[in-house]
Amino acid sequence: MDRVTRAQLLANPANFLALGAGSGLAPKAPGTFGTLAAIPLVLLMPNYLPVYCAIVLVLFALGVWLCDTCANNLGVHDHPAIVFDEWVGYLITMVAVPRSLWFVALGFVLFRLFDVLKPWPIGMADKRVSGGFGIMVDDVIAGLFAAIAMQVIIVLLNMYGVSLDSF
Repeated sequence: MDRVTRAQLLANPANFLALGAGSGLAPKAPGTFGTLAAIPLVLLMPNYLPVYCAIVLVLFALGVWLCDTCANNLGVHDHPAIVFDEWVGYLITMVAVPRSLWFVALGFVLFRLFDVLKPWPIGMADKRVSGGFGIMVDDVIAGLFAAIAMQVIIVLLNMYGVSLDSF
């Protein structure tokens, strides 16, 4: 980030979005702060599944361009401050999940675990795929893993007669 100042970064709309509206500029744990900044986005998303998924697909495509542009502006591939990929990954985690505080928090924790630990194939994608697509794809896979975990938890809760409304 030595080539440009924070103010210059945030003045560029592509950088502003790629940096999670500035949340990625947190001095410690930018991915965690970026994911926290995505919580209001999840809460604003429509409950209608086809529209939710269409929005996520559009954001993924936009994210490939945003992340590539910002990485080029920073001169660093997948700079830690680039967190738009976390936004999309967390939105994927929360597909078809109740929007209660408990589920929002659980989705946050699961997504961050998969994103940080990078089990196969997340770690492989992170290392082998470059450009804006490479920046996005590991978080998309982490989001898919977390989404599967969330759905398994929901099924188990339903199986054992636990009302999702109690969360």
